[in-house]
Formats: sequence, C-alpha cells, structure tokens
Amino acid sequence: MPPRAPIVAESKLEFEEQSVQRKAPDVFTAILLGGVIAATIDIGAACLISGRSPGFILQVIAGGLLAKATFGGGWATMLLGAVLQEAMGLLIAAIYVLLAKSIPLLLRRWIIGGLAYGVVIFFVMNYAVVPLSAWKSAPHFTPVKFAANMAAMLLFGLIVAFFCRRITVSAKLPQDEAATPA
Repeated sequence: MPPRAPIVAESKLEFEEQSVQRKAPDVFTAILLGGVIAATIDIGAACLISGRSPGFILQVIAGGLLAKATFGGGWATMLLGAVLQEAMGLLIAAIYVLLAKSIPLLLRRWIIGGLAYGVVIFFVMNYAVVPLSAWKSAPHFTPVKFAANMAAMLLFGLIVAFFCRRITVSAKLPQDEAATPA
C-alpha cells in the first residue's frame, strides 16, 4: 500500500476542517479500544479476585438490572452482562477522552491521569452505581479485597488513558510536531 500524501490545506478554514476530520476517528478509536480492552480485562480481573467463572461474573453484572433473577437466566443473562460490561467500558472511556480534550494535562501525564481516573472509577462504581442498581447494596471489602479491586480499577484507568494518549498524540499533524520543542 503506497504511503498517503500529507494533507495540504489551501486556507486556514480548510486546514481547521481537515484537522477536525482527522481527529474524529481518532477519538472514536481511543474510546473503542480503551473501553473494550479495559472492560474485557476487568472481567478477567473480577474472575481472579473472586475465584468465580466468567459466566458467573457476567451474570452478576446483569444482576445490576435483574437482581437475583439473573442467576436463572443462563446464557441470556451472561450475554446481557457482557453487553452491559462493554457498554460501561465504552462510557467510562468516552468520559475520560472528553475530559482529556478539555484538560491536556491528562494527555501529557497519562499515567498519573489514568491512575487518578482508576480511583474515581472504583469509588463511583462501588459506592454510587452498585447501590443504585437492582442489587441495592454497597460492597463490603476486606483490606485484601479492597486492594485487589482498587488495583483492577487502576489498571482499567491506565488502559483507557493509554489509548486516549496514544491515539491523540499520534494524530498530530507534521506542522504540530515541528512547532513543538524537542
């Protein structure tokens, strides 16, 4: 496949339009990759932390809508749990990407931003989302389970921040890179 020719704008307005056109797919890709990968790894982390199967974890997630009825739903509630998990991952990633567009520090210091976002995810999910779900209960953690669950959310935040930073930084135009001091 031949290399693409650089985008050459004839006017400032045309340059800005081309910049917007190039950034839209990059933002979408950051949300998609960050959200799906982080959400999928989070299912594995939940299995490791709880010692339960992925099917059970997915049913617990579906229980956010169905409560205890989720365990009688078999594959259907596992599928619902998977869809909900991935949708939450996409939403969480979209929020971070939108924040990063407003707060460039989250792109420059993506590791710190991702870790901080992981802490926020942990507290929002455990002390707002779960209590408001059909489960209607806040989790009770032992110190070890607290640390393990926090570590999982720190990883989630790092994955989201990595894809946001990676894709946004890679979308810079050659003119942007030349203007940036080394």
